[in-house]
Amino acid sequence: MKLLAISDLHLDNKKNRVALLELQSQGDSWLILAGDICTRADILAESLKVLKSRFSEIIWVPGNHELWLDQPDIYTSSVEKYFALVEICRELGVHTPEDEYPVFPGQSPFRVAPLCLLYDYSFRPAHVQHEHAVAWAVESGVLCRDESMIATEPFSSIVEWCQARVDYTRTRLERLEDDVPLILVNHFPLRYDLSRTMRIPRFSIWCGTRHTEDWHKRYNVHAVVSGHLHMRSTDYRDGVRYEEVSLGYPRDWRAEKGIGHYLREILPGPSLHYHHAGPFWKMRL
Repeated sequence: MKLLAISDLHLDNKKNRVALLELQSQGDSWLILAGDICTRADILAESLKVLKSRFSEIIWVPGNHELWLDQPDIYTSSVEKYFALVEICRELGVHTPEDEYPVFPGQSPFRVAPLCLLYDYSFRPAHVQHEHAVAWAVESGVLCRDESMIATEPFSSIVEWCQARVDYTRTRLERLEDDVPLILVNHFPLRYDLSRTMRIPRFSIWCGTRHTEDWHKRYNVHAVVSGHLHMRSTDYRDGVRYEEVSLGYPRDWRAEKGIGHYLREILPGPSLHYHHAGPFWKMRL
């Protein structure tokens, strides 16, 4: 029995949808879907049905693409769309950030906490002021489509919505019993230093919030799962494993290997050989 994870399936792309249908059954394993599965609610529902036939349990968190108002005549805001997607998941028996955190019953129990945390433009250099963050990114030719595709009503901005989600999630985590270690799952990375955007470095402002940077120490965290960057990686901070589990667009992965090749094992976890690399630990791949 394994806890597996993947993100950024981008199933609006036909090639990725075809590859999903070819994914073999994983028996009693659980699957974490760490966001950007698709933008359309109907595709999400159909894809979850396929995955429910391949895995014992599914755990879903939204990415920014799920929040896009690609069909604005259906939803008045991204907040409304998010809760509509939560209801779709619940109808299919899929765990969401609004539900009780499930406990994965492996050799020892781990609580999987799916989170809906956003970004607040704080993943930026210290010299860039908040109110200038988007303009700073645009100077380098970068502008995330979120700026035109996400509407945050009733919140005044993505920053306010992000803060509300951080406060809500922190309250839930602090109420948990500390004896069961956590697997935190969020679409966006929880640390600025892991928001690798080398090709488009100023895209980092759309990649998370600094409010979560110490959560691996604040709570009893075993591992953190995220996506968004389309740069698969395994890193360690203070002994806690951080997994970026993106699949990505067809250009980001090899179709001949199939989606199954890109499922990342979170539990029981990889066999590790550590070497010290300055102020943090990394895995020798």
